[in-house]
Amino acid sequence: MKGYTMKIYVAGPLWEEKQRKKLEKIDKICKELGFDTFLPHRDVGVFTKGDSKPFFIKDSKVIDSCGLMIAILDWKGIGSGTAWEIGYAYAKNIPVIGLVEDKTSLNQFDRVCVMVLNSVKLVENLDELKTELKKKINHQNSN
Repeated sequence: MKGYTMKIYVAGPLWEEKQRKKLEKIDKICKELGFDTFLPHRDVGVFTKGDSKPFFIKDSKVIDSCGLMIAILDWKGIGSGTAWEIGYAYAKNIPVIGLVEDKTSLNQFDRVCVMVLNSVKLVENLDELKTELKKKINHQNSN
């Protein structure tokens, strides 16, 4: 897997420590597989007040430089920042993997809007995520 240098943007809710820990678990998996990552709260910080433009500029430029995005789609729905990041990545033809608990309940409870739902490759747990990431590596290595 050496030589594989795709950068992955890890998107999701940032406001609570528990949420950031989920993102950090994804980051760890990516790094174990040899990917470079961008975690907004680690690499830019969490916006609280003041001028938000630097956060916007940095995050959007990093998305431009990534080959993949992984986004947590929370049970309660999806945060507006994460939804924007997914839409931006989709518009830039950057694939997005959406990590969601219980795929079978998505349509039943309208948990994720149809625009996001149709912009991502859904996985249900970290094992499925690893499988998808390994497919990316295998695809890259075969080219």
